[in-house]
Amino acid sequence: MLRNLLVLLPACAAWLAAQPVDHRLDSTADTVVIGYYDAAAKPMLRVRSGERVEITTAMVATPEMLEEAGLPSDQIKPSLRAIHGRITDRGPGPHVLTGPVYVEGADPGDVLQVDIESIRLALPYALNIFLPGLGVLPNDYPYKKLKIIPLDEDRMVGKFADGVEIPLRPFFGSMGVAPPKELGRISSAPPWIHAGNMDNKDLVAGTTLFIPVHEPGALFFVGDAHAAQGAGEVDVTALETALTGVFRFTVRKGMRLKWPRAETPTHLMTMGFDEDLDTAIRVALRDMIDLLVSEKGLSRDDAYMLASNAVDLHITQLVDGKKGIHATVPKAIFLLD
Repeated sequence: MLRNLLVLLPACAAWLAAQPVDHRLDSTADTVVIGYYDAAAKPMLRVRSGERVEITTAMVATPEMLEEAGLPSDQIKPSLRAIHGRITDRGPGPHVLTGPVYVEGADPGDVLQVDIESIRLALPYALNIFLPGLGVLPNDYPYKKLKIIPLDEDRMVGKFADGVEIPLRPFFGSMGVAPPKELGRISSAPPWIHAGNMDNKDLVAGTTLFIPVHEPGALFFVGDAHAAQGAGEVDVTALETALTGVFRFTVRKGMRLKWPRAETPTHLMTMGFDEDLDTAIRVALRDMIDLLVSEKGLSRDDAYMLASNAVDLHITQLVDGKKGIHATVPKAIFLLD
């Protein structure tokens, strides 16, 4: 049964992408924030539970970075110039985030279900950059390097170098909701209980993300678009680009989560984030055990044993302040579903 469903997924995704959306939100100097998640941010859009929104993001890179990397000036969107030229209230992080989207009926303690129905490229190029003092090997690379990677949408590859092509799996590196208001403005860089800058390469089209709600309306932000990324994102950036995604927002009453979770077409996923990688592993693993107990009816002992036999622990990213781990279990092993 699962194999048959997987065969149908591309057709289902194409059908969903062709359906009319309820709202559209583009990235302009009036609809984005730079560098933070904040419960005090003014909503850019209000939607009802169950509605679908098409959102186009903007690049994290400034026009100056793109020109320094060799991109012709006429290939830089005027909207990106306006975003980086007009917005002065920014930080402490670097990311351009579109939103927030206020979802009616979402209350603290609920869960916001975000169905990522489709993702498509919004630019024919991406940028990769590393900077002094950042990344996994800062002492090995104590200088700056920028590189433009052309994107071939027809073949879905990035032309990294002569004889080197990267398969494209576009996803949004940062998707999250407002943190608890008492925290005020927090950096867009580290992920946490609000989700945020997870940089999780498995959150592609067809995935559903579940995020705990901390403030009325949830206040969903999205950005940091990647055409592809390696697990770890070791030099601090991926194939940084702009993407257009269609999201369906659904308020889940009665569903209680402390940490974000996800469901891909083939796997269930839990996540852990912490400055210490071992702690992040324990967070993701314990939440997976909780999922197996609550969703699959296993005892806690059996859930721990199943985790050792069927759950994979993946490094999500290593460079965002808080390291990320995601645990995945194949849905196909649950024969009674």
